[in-house]
Formats: sequence, C-alpha cells, structure tokens
Amino acid sequence: MSEVVVRADKLGKTFRLGLFKKRVEAVHEVSFEVERGEILGLLGPNGAGKTTTIKMLMGLIFPSRGKAEIFGRPVPTIESKRELGFLPESPYFYDYLTGQELLDLMGQLCGLDRATRTRRAGELLERVGLGPARDRPLRKYSKGMLQRIGLAQALLNDPKLVVLDEPMSGLDPIGRKEVRDLILELRAEGRTILFSTHILSDVELLCDRVAIIAQGRLLESGPLHRILSPLLLHTEIVLESAAGLELVQLDPAADVNERLRVALAEGRRVVSVTPRKESLEDLFVRELGGSVERAS
Repeated sequence: MSEVVVRADKLGKTFRLGLFKKRVEAVHEVSFEVERGEILGLLGPNGAGKTTTIKMLMGLIFPSRGKAEIFGRPVPTIESKRELGFLPESPYFYDYLTGQELLDLMGQLCGLDRATRTRRAGELLERVGLGPARDRPLRKYSKGMLQRIGLAQALLNDPKLVVLDEPMSGLDPIGRKEVRDLILELRAEGRTILFSTHILSDVELLCDRVAIIAQGRLLESGPLHRILSPLLLHTEIVLESAAGLELVQLDPAADVNERLRVALAEGRRVVSVTPRKESLEDLFVRELGGSVERAS
C-alpha cells in the first residue's frame, strides 16, 4: 500500500504588487501528491509557479488558499520538517565559511551532536565531490560548487524526503550527470524526492511521475506511462543510397512494409526504422500551447 509523503491540496498564492497593490495570481489551485520512495518532477517553464509552489510546501510563504501536508503533518509546523532536506533555487551561504564549517553550522541547526556533524559532513563532502575543497572559503567556490554544497546541506540530517528546486542549475554536463546519479541513489536508499526543473531530459531520465505547471496552473500530473499518449504519431525511416542519407516520415496509416520493399527494390539500404510515439517534449508543448490558448 502506498503512502503519501507530500500532499498539495488546491494550493493558491496571490501577491499584491506595486503602488496600487495589483493582484497577481502566481499559483492557482495546484493539487498533487508524492508517494513514498518515488521521484516526482515538478515541470514547467521559467515563471510557471514552480518555486512559489515549493516555497508554500516548505512553509517559507503562506498560501492564500488551500493547504499542504508533509508526512501527514500540516505545513508549516516543526514536525513536518524534521525528516526533510531542502535545496532552494538560489541558495545564499555565508561566503567567509569553508565548506566544512558551513555543514557544521547546518548540523547544529538540525540539532546534530558534534561527532555526528563531523562524520556526516565528511561523508557528504566526498559524496558531492567537494572533499578537496572542504577547507576552502565559499567565496572561492564556483557556482557549480555552491550548488554541490547546497546538495550536501540538504542531506545533512539524513532526511526521508528531499526537495530540490532546480538542482541542475549552474552545473556543467558532467556535474548534471553526477547530480542525476545522486538522485537515483537517494531513491535506491528508500528516500522520496521532489524536484523542480524545466529540463525535459532530466525528467525523462529520473522521474516516476510528473506534475506539469504553466501560468500558475496544474496542467497534468501522473506517471509518465499514463499521461503520454500510446498512439503512433509517425514512423521515421532512414535510407542510404549513392546520393547519401534520406529521411522518410510516414503517417500512422501508411504501409511501412510496402515502403521498405520499394526501397530495397531500388537498391537502397535501410539504416533504421523508428516508430515515433508521444514524448515528454510533445506533451509539454501540447499542454503548454493549450494553456496559452485558454488564458488568451
């Protein structure tokens, strides 16, 4: 039986901005759940409302409407945060501290004793690839290194739930792969992960389920295999001849075998035959396009 770790129930947030206190609807009735031991990707373009939603879940801002729970406890309460690790989108750390000192400070805030703080800090600095930089002031860390130390502090209290807001920000391709591997390791250890991103490839590689947000509204949520259409979009055939490579795209009703027979009879070599179904990018563009139409 599954257990819900995070529940957002019709969360909404309205800000009042400017001299005339204009109402801006940042998030409108967003509802989704994250179950124990899964990775859920909160997906959407920049400005979609992902960070505002996460801040409400973390108790950093109060929702205008709706409610949230973590481990069945209402947000914001201390009890809801005891087994939680969090990395914000743009973390700020005291830049005169070293990596080791920062984790020691965070460990004190988590109530860890000195021996546990020292052990966990050492383990995590190595895990995120900052062992050689443990005694270097944070002002000398690159943006990618600051993101890594942020990941380390999010794991310091050995949390059961890890929430990461744009965790790939500032990382090069190797760093992104290392963070992806770390997220998969955390799930293998039985932890639950919620992370936000606008990078579709990361979601396809990592997530059990997704929640797509645009213009503050939840467009779609669920397992990838359920929300992606199983229907065939088209079939791509790559043929090779003396003139070079040719890409042929056949609609779903076309006779693929007949097209291949004709190509072989013409002396062409078949390089590949690829049935194309809906991808996450297709879904994202379709849902986002529909959201823009509804808003206009």
